Amino acid sequence: METRSVKKKRLLDEIYASFSCGEDRISDLPDAVLHHILFFLPIKSIAKLSVLSRRWRQIWHTFPDLDFTTINVPSANLIPKISSNGRNKKLQTNRTSVGGADFIDQVLSLREKKSGIRVLRFRENLSFSRLNALIRGAVKHNVQELDVEVATNDYFNFPRSAINSDSLRIFKLKSKYPGFRLPPSSIMKNGFKNLFSLSLSCIIMYEQPSLHDLFMDTSFPLLKKLNLDGCSGLMYLHVSCRVLEELILENCFQLEHLDITGPKLEKLSVKSCFDSYTSGTEVKIICPRLERITWSNNTITDQSCLENLTSLIEALVGFFVLLEDLGAMKLRSVNDFLSGLSHSHSLVLANQSVEILSKNNHLAGISLRPFSKLRSLELHTGFHKHNIPGLANLFRSSPATNTLILKITNEHNIQRRKWNRDLWQLSNSGEERFWESQSNAMNSFLQHLKVVKIHGFSECESDVSLVKFLLKHGKVLQEMFLCAELSKSRDSLHREKIKSQIMGFSKASCDAKIVFK
Repeated sequence: METRSVKKKRLLDEIYASFSCGEDRISDLPDAVLHHILFFLPIKSIAKLSVLSRRWRQIWHTFPDLDFTTINVPSANLIPKISSNGRNKKLQTNRTSVGGADFIDQVLSLREKKSGIRVLRFRENLSFSRLNALIRGAVKHNVQELDVEVATNDYFNFPRSAINSDSLRIFKLKSKYPGFRLPPSSIMKNGFKNLFSLSLSCIIMYEQPSLHDLFMDTSFPLLKKLNLDGCSGLMYLHVSCRVLEELILENCFQLEHLDITGPKLEKLSVKSCFDSYTSGTEVKIICPRLERITWSNNTITDQSCLENLTSLIEALVGFFVLLEDLGAMKLRSVNDFLSGLSHSHSLVLANQSVEILSKNNHLAGISLRPFSKLRSLELHTGFHKHNIPGLANLFRSSPATNTLILKITNEHNIQRRKWNRDLWQLSNSGEERFWESQSNAMNSFLQHLKVVKIHGFSECESDVSLVKFLLKHGKVLQEMFLCAELSKSRDSLHREKIKSQIMGFSKASCDAKIVFK
């Protein structure tokens, strides 16, 4: 398979060869075709081709995809510029360094007046005035996609020239440091009428901590994708755009209220959000077409309301919480959140979710809504006896699941008691007795379970008891994969004994294939 670098070299060789052989058929191709061919080359190489002929100068001056992230600033000194009388001259002498912003300015100044810019992409350290000037220049050329990443000496104001652009369809603005401020919502709401995708990173919002009325149908009637990352000071966010299909929200640590209503929203990702030190936090999600949700490393809110998620296919959930600080309100909120995902076909629970459910199990009157459509259940947990109630709760609530994946971690440094051979011969283990007491309540789960994968399996009592229970009662179980923890070579004989015990027990209880890894 041809690599990208090899493809670039081949394209350049073919173009130069067409001139050296005296028959230039490539230059006769239409502009759109040549633009498509050059799209695969770095912008420096495209600029150098402009010295070949007047035809190639015209191609360079109308090239619609300007990706300046592919060049190093010193290399810009070697990129030729064509003067108005057609003579070649250097963009800058080698003795004087030129900044990337200067090079972008010069490229924009050489463009033909009616030549539009499809994509402008750059990463620079520059002042706000230079940034504003570059964006104004791009807007004058009817830029459709603007992808900017900047670092400035001080925070800056959102470039207003982009707001009023009628041509802009995709806008990405990322500030490395220290960030930027949004203009008043009244100004933002008067622009972006044709925007399809908006991505903003490192926004300073301490003086205006609410985006309650900005992301609405009236302000963004065509918005399909929204990405907000690092909104410092954001406390209240309401999103209700009727054509929005994807929403990504990350690193909004002061967020207290999140309200999402999306009749066409299909993908939702929320990571590292919500205030850990404020009471009354709340999340509300009403999205009938939502297919995939990622809820990772978020602080548990005091209230959760997930409604009408009837199209859900995949859900990944993980919370950030100190277990000793969990009260009844937050435990109920977790239960409400997970119950709102009951239509999901695939569920991954990480970041202490099983531990939280085990605490939840002690609250009277709280139970999960059945996951009646769930086919695949994946659990990440520091597995030990205190987590067994949470596992049992999930198994009882998953009546049609056919694949169970358990990834056991030791991230909480919990001491796990080692295996002893009696566990496979006698039914006197406390954990084993607990599992047996749950067999009737888990009957539907056990009647559908076909594949079990346990990563990090060891000879401790919790692992052995669960494996023994599933082998005994999993009547349709077809395969069980046991991926053992890494151990020293001197334990190999011990591991072989464990395998022998497991194989012997499985033959006496079910016909499942046992695979050790």
